[in-house]
Amino acid sequence: MAKINVTIAKERFKGRLKVKEETRNFYNGIFIDLGELIMFTGNVIKQIFHPPFEHRELIKHGFLLGNKSFALVVVTGFIMGLVLTMQMNPILADFGAQTLLPGVIAVSMIRELGPVITGLICAGKISSGIGAEIAAMRVTEQIDAMEVSGTRPLSFVVASRVLATTMVVPLLVLFADAFSLFGAFLAVNIFEDTSVTLFVNRSFSMLGFIDLFPSTLKTVLFGFFIGLIGCYKGYTAGRGTESVGKAANSAVVASSLTIFVIDLVFVLITSIL
Repeated sequence: MAKINVTIAKERFKGRLKVKEETRNFYNGIFIDLGELIMFTGNVIKQIFHPPFEHRELIKHGFLLGNKSFALVVVTGFIMGLVLTMQMNPILADFGAQTLLPGVIAVSMIRELGPVITGLICAGKISSGIGAEIAAMRVTEQIDAMEVSGTRPLSFVVASRVLATTMVVPLLVLFADAFSLFGAFLAVNIFEDTSVTLFVNRSFSMLGFIDLFPSTLKTVLFGFFIGLIGCYKGYTAGRGTESVGKAANSAVVASSLTIFVIDLVFVLITSIL
């Protein structure tokens, strides 16, 4: 009986050591991945300012990425504005503050919901697509062929896509905000007749510089990191075909988490200011 108890105790001890080792390897992997991402970011930024510039690739990827995400972003923004207005109207009606409804919707969408929701959509659609595409290029050794032939893959493949997402995501957020206000206008007219001029005046009367500048700046950062993380996950993918799916999935998770972190930092800064 005593030998059985000793054996059980040893097995439990080995299990605990295994769990601790897996936990340690997990955190080590996170810090190693973060360090490699920082080095990758530095190399990409150097390629962005190092001629010759890939203008055609930039325009091509900007058009393709924006065109693929435009419909989804616009529909989502329209539904968000419509639903948010219909939910907020009864609450403000209880306090007799229905005239504030357009301004509340405008502030909430332009300052917070529009950039974050659009960023998450782009993280799921754009970042995953970039990660899978570059990972497939890595698996089929196209990137190795570029390096051998003298073509700079970091400039031709990575920097052009990062610049494209940096410019496209703020534009998509702008369209999402516009269509969310259009949805809010339709929802407001369900409850009362409101002219376009009155709705616009009420909407923008509550907006200020502190609302527009931080939201615009963080959308630029959203676009930069969405493209950067997607390119990094694809560029550092393994050789097997299963690495394509892993690169796409990890790009979505990492870019979505980065969006929340950037948004938290901007909220803290604007709250202090």
